Formats: sequence, structure tokens, C-alpha cells
Amino acid sequence: MAMAQRAAGSLLRRSLGLAPPTSQRALSASAAAAAAAAEGEAAKAKRAKKKNLFDVVQFLPDWGVGFKVAKTTWRDVSYQITKINLYKDGRHGKAWGIRHKAGVQVADAPIKISGVNKRGWKYIKASQKTVQDTPKVETPAAA
Repeated sequence: MAMAQRAAGSLLRRSLGLAPPTSQRALSASAAAAAAAAEGEAAKAKRAKKKNLFDVVQFLPDWGVGFKVAKTTWRDVSYQITKINLYKDGRHGKAWGIRHKAGVQVADAPIKISGVNKRGWKYIKASQKTVQDTPKVETPAAA
């Protein structure tokens, strides 16, 4: 008899809208919340991690010697790499280069580049070594 009264009471509460949501609704609401949270995490995970100097130049020929690099926050300042001293892990080390400001060479002697292990470096594409940079080998003219 107590079960009948309980069932009738819950039916009355549901019909008046006083009952808490059923478990199906709660699951669908929590599933939607979980999907929204997963979507937010996916957007955060997609952001690319900034690279240090060695991450940028590792795929360039001769570890980027002869190429220009700069920090992403610098304006009109870049370095043309002349020497790289890598540590054993290949992701850290020291680098030297010739400083350029607004595309003009500032000094003749290479100086140590500061902040090479910090993140935020970029490769300047206009600095690619071209065929013009390499000395041409002349062949003797046949007489």
C-alpha cells in the first residue's frame, strides 16, 4: 500500500512539474555538457606550441647556417646564423650570427644570439640561399 501511495505521489508531482528531471534527461544534459567541455579542450589543444631557435632550424640545411631568423616579437631585427653549438639532446644549445636591422647588416663580426632556447622564433623565408650566393665554377673554354 505504501508503494501505491508513493507512485501516486510521484505521478502527481510529475504532472504538476514539481518533480526533479528524470534520469534520461539528466544523462542527456550531462552528455551535452561533456561534449561542450571536450570541444573547448580540443580548441585549446589545437594551439601550436611556439618553437625555440633549434626547433626552427633543425630541418634547414647545415642547421640553418647562412639563413636569417628572428623572434616573432622583434620588429626589423634579425640574425643571419654563422655558427651553432648544439647540446646532446638536439633541442638546446648556443648560436652566433650577424645582426641585421631593417634588412641592413649592422656589424661585420658575428655575436652570440641571446634567447635561443626561449620560444617564439621564426625563419625568414627571404633569406634562402640562392644559386646567386654560391660561387660559379667556370669551365675552361675548349679551343
